[in-house]
Amino acid sequence: MMTLAQGTVNQTYVIRDVEAKDSMRDFLFTLGCYSGEKVTIISKLASNFIINVKDARYSIDEGLARVIMI
Repeated sequence: MMTLAQGTVNQTYVIRDVEAKDSMRDFLFTLGCYSGEKVTIISKLASNFIINVKDARYSIDEGLARVIMI
């Protein structure tokens, strides 16, 4: 398994797990980031990631991308 931070742009992945503390995990769940959901990396700019989850785009930092296992 690898993290979303290690993924490549314009690639779709399936989230396997979210390895984060409760508050961070809850925040990612509100974005739709949970096991079995598809996520696409739209772009990487410095330490910011633009991702597409459930037909919505979000900007997350590298810290959040590192806890999303794909």
